[in-house]
Parts: sequence; C-alpha cells; structure tokens
Amino acid sequence: MERTLNLKCLISFLFLTFVIKGSCNDSCPLKSLNIVQTKTGKVIQGKPEWNVLVTNNCICSQSQIKLACKGFQSVQAIDPLILSKNGDNCLLSNGHVLIDSDSEAFTYAWDTRYPFIPISSTTGPPCNRH
Repeated sequence: MERTLNLKCLISFLFLTFVIKGSCNDSCPLKSLNIVQTKTGKVIQGKPEWNVLVTNNCICSQSQIKLACKGFQSVQAIDPLILSKNGDNCLLSNGHVLIDSDSEAFTYAWDTRYPFIPISSTTGPPCNRH
C-alpha cells in the first residue's frame, strides 16, 4: 500500500514538474506585448501628440524589447532611454526588463498614428529558470 502511494506521489510530482516547466520554458509570445496608442489632445508643431503604452501581459519578464519602426518620425523629441531608433528597429526602455503587467510609455507627435509592432524580446524569470 505504501509503495503504491509513493509511486502515485512520484508520478504526480513528475507530471506537475513537466507541466510547470513546459509552460515556463516557452518564450512569451510577442502578442503578449500589448501596445495601446491614444491622442493626448496636444498639438506639437502642428502635429497631434500620441501617447504609446506598451504593457507586458506575460507572466515572464521580458527585456530587449524591439519594435518595428521603419519610417517612424516624430517632431517631438523622445528620450532615447525610453525609445531609441536603430535602423528599422526601435529598442524599448534601453533594453531593460518589463515584468508581468509592467508598462512603459512614451509620446511622439506626427500626423498619423504609427503602427508599432513587436518583433523580438528576451524572456526572463520566472520562465528561464533551469
């Protein structure tokens, strides 16, 4: 009886370990980075100002978040520690970590809303534990 109970506990433990480890070893999908843009109501040099809020909706932390930003322009300066452009890509938060439900925001001013699209990120804890 005791041997059967120990075997059941071992099997349950292994099953749960695989389930948890499997869900945490998967990288966060890029769609877990939610990007919401709204007009602030301000006008900068004749262009409407847009507020961008990027939220990490994954249980894992994400860093080195890159957004596609080919052709992105702004008449308003953006702090390069928040959004820096390098070629056709933009790095968010100077590559720093956004934990679960954490957000980063910035504003820009241009005629139309720019369609920022996440293209890559690096997954961190708790998902990269070994």
